[in-house]
Amino acid sequence: MRKELFELSSQLGRALLQRKASVTTAESCTGGGVANAITAVSGSSQWFHSAYVTYANHAKQNMLGVSKALLLDQGAVSEAVVTEMVKGAAQAARADFAVAISGIAGPSGGSPAKPVGTVWFAILGPQGIRSLKHQFAGDREAVREQSVQISLQELLHQVSECTTVHPYSK
Repeated sequence: MRKELFELSSQLGRALLQRKASVTTAESCTGGGVANAITAVSGSSQWFHSAYVTYANHAKQNMLGVSKALLLDQGAVSEAVVTEMVKGAAQAARADFAVAISGIAGPSGGSPAKPVGTVWFAILGPQGIRSLKHQFAGDREAVREQSVQISLQELLHQVSECTTVHPYSK
């Protein structure tokens, strides 16, 4: 793991501990990469209890409650789907903060409307849900690594800016 990802995860953990809050992840194209970065930090079990790797659409439906109709209408790589993923993960894990990631890491799977490197993120916290889209360059591993980094950065920003905590807080 890159030192930068470990440092972001460490900062995230310190911020969550300070707020007595927890985080979860709902990952598709990253395949658990964000959870892997988080659990590389010793003591992360104090603020990270579970994660969801929902690579297939049926997993998004069964584990996170994303509707089949939404997946068919919008596609897995969409703002609407990551928004439902992040809500489902936070609720299932009873987490204060959550991130959801769905994208096209390549080298295949892209289209003119959603080229390889398209990744949607949704970050949930007490202030609501923020979604964003990135278009990454590089090979499959580069797209996945950039997605993990953005996820950690966005979570850290959300936690650092937070002055209240989500109803799931203990």
